[in-house]
Amino acid sequence: MASTACTPPLAAPGDAAGLRERARGALLGLAVGDALGAPAENLRPSEIRARWGRITGYVTKAPSGTDDTEYAIFSGLLLARHGSALTPAHVEAAWHEWIADRAEGPFRGAGFSERGTLENLRRGLAAPISAQHRHAWSDGLAMRAAPFGVFAAGRPAEAARLVAIDGSVSHEGEGIYGGQAVAAGVAAAMAGASPAVVIASALAVVPDDSWTARSLRRAVTVAHRGERAVRSAVVIGGYPWTDLAPEAIALAFGAYAAADGDFREAVLTAVNMGRDADTTAAVAGALSGATQGLSAIPPDWAAAIGPARGRCLPSMAGHHVLDVAELLVPEEGGKWGAGVVVPDFLPTAVPDPVPEREPDLASGRSPLVGAGNTGIPDSEGRP
Repeated sequence: MASTACTPPLAAPGDAAGLRERARGALLGLAVGDALGAPAENLRPSEIRARWGRITGYVTKAPSGTDDTEYAIFSGLLLARHGSALTPAHVEAAWHEWIADRAEGPFRGAGFSERGTLENLRRGLAAPISAQHRHAWSDGLAMRAAPFGVFAAGRPAEAARLVAIDGSVSHEGEGIYGGQAVAAGVAAAMAGASPAVVIASALAVVPDDSWTARSLRRAVTVAHRGERAVRSAVVIGGYPWTDLAPEAIALAFGAYAAADGDFREAVLTAVNMGRDADTTAAVAGALSGATQGLSAIPPDWAAAIGPARGRCLPSMAGHHVLDVAELLVPEEGGKWGAGVVVPDFLPTAVPDPVPEREPDLASGRSPLVGAGNTGIPDSEGRP
C-alpha cells in the first residue's frame, strides 16, 4: 500500500506569474538536464572522469535534448489539449497519430519501452495490453512526467493520477510508479514546497513496499554523503540495463536531495553519477527547476536549448519546452496558455481552467493520499 506517513501540508500555489516562473524552470530544467547528461549516458563515473574530469557544463559543441525532451513535449501538448479529462483512449490515439502510424524518418534514440510500445500498437494491441513488453519497468514514463506536475501544481495526487493514465499505454508496475513519483514531486515543488516535502510527496503516491519507494528512500537517506553514496545505495552492480525506473528515479531524487534543491548542483550530481544520465539529470532538473524557478538555470545552459529537432520524434520538431510550459499554466485572465500559438494538433480553443483546486489544499490539510485511493489503475488495469 502507499505511504501513510504524515507530511506537512502544501500551500496553495501562488499567483500566475509565480507559477509561470516555476513551470518554465521545470520544463527548461528538464531539457537542460537531458542535454547535459546525454554524453554521459550509460557510462560509469570512472569513465566520465577519464573523458572529461568532473562534468561542470556542456561537453559537446552543439548540446541538444534526446527522447526525454521530445517525449516530455509530446505528453505536455497532449495534456494541454485534454487536461484533467485525459483518458487512455486519448493517449493511445495520440501515439498512433503522431508516432506509430507515421513514417519514422530519422527516428533514433527512443528507449526500449517506446520501441516495445510501438511494436505492440502496430500489431493492433490496445492499452493496457500495449504496455506488456520486456521494458514496461523502464524510466520512459518518468522522463515525460514533469508536465503533469506543472499542470497539477500543488496537487500531487492529481499529477500522479494523470501520469498513470499517460503511462497505461506504455508502462506497468514500477514503470508507472516512477512516473508518479516524478509528477507528484514536481507538483509539490510548483506550490513552493521544500525539498523535504517534495520528496515526501513523491513517496506518498507510490506503494510503500514497491522497489521504487525502497530505492528512493535509500537514496535520500544517504544523500548528505554525496553522489558516490547515492549511487552505491541504489545501483545494481552488473545489471546491463540503465533505464530501470526504480534506479533512475532514486538517483534523480538523491541528486536533488544532495543539492538541497539547488538547480546547478542537482543536475551536475545526476550527470556525474552516469548510468541513464540524460534521464536522471532531466528529472533532477525538472524537480529543482520547479523548486527554484527559471532564474536558477545558468543563462549559458538555458541559451543552448532551442526548439526540438525531431531527432527522436519527428512530429515534435519545432516545439520548444517553454511554449509547452505556457500552455500548462494559467495566465492572469484565467485562461490556460493565453497568447501562445496552439500547435496544429491541438484544438484552436485553449482548454478551460481546471476545476477548483482540491478542498484539502484550501483547508490546509495535506493533499497527499495513497495511490490506492486515487482511482489510478494498477499494473493489470484494475482501479
